[in-house]
Amino acid sequence: MENINTEVHNAYEIIKEGGIILYPTDTVWGIGCDATNPEAVAKIYKLKQRAETQSMIVLMNGEKMMYNVFKNIPEVAWQIIDLSEKPTTLILDDARNVAPNIIAADKSLGMRLVKEPFCFKLMERMKKPLVSTSANISGQPTPLSFKDISTEIKNGVDYIVKLNQDKINGKSSTIIKLTNDSQVKVIRK
Repeated sequence: MENINTEVHNAYEIIKEGGIILYPTDTVWGIGCDATNPEAVAKIYKLKQRAETQSMIVLMNGEKMMYNVFKNIPEVAWQIIDLSEKPTTLILDDARNVAPNIIAADKSLGMRLVKEPFCFKLMERMKKPLVSTSANISGQPTPLSFKDISTEIKNGVDYIVKLNQDKINGKSSTIIKLTNDSQVKVIRK
């Protein structure tokens, strides 16, 4: 039987040592690490064969974590979070308190509040945001289920979470960029 608390413990032990994990999110399977650890973030870029100029997103589990990373959160961000019926990633300006190699050149960072129980509990334990990027080599299709994830990715992580491996995922989140000067731009529907 799947035990969420055991999986949270196992994943946390890997992450606190700078490891990277393969885990279920509220959208697709993700590769993740401690968002404040630049060496761990670099491991993910290397595994995905992705340029560090293509930033990744972070998952958060609440307002406190958001305000730790973003000093100014536009009011429209809260409206979008409250009104969104599906997982929505917001790209916000002036990220701080995370690894510099996860922040985009314009100082923005994508973030998503999660409801998925494993991710939520893991961040409660970490007390830090969790990097999340789709479990594929850069440029290849995003796998919609665990069985679609390449052997290269599965062999490249330090731990694979043993939850929801039979679930077929929907699609990636909506992405909306919000700037401090109140501009709103939909990046992906």
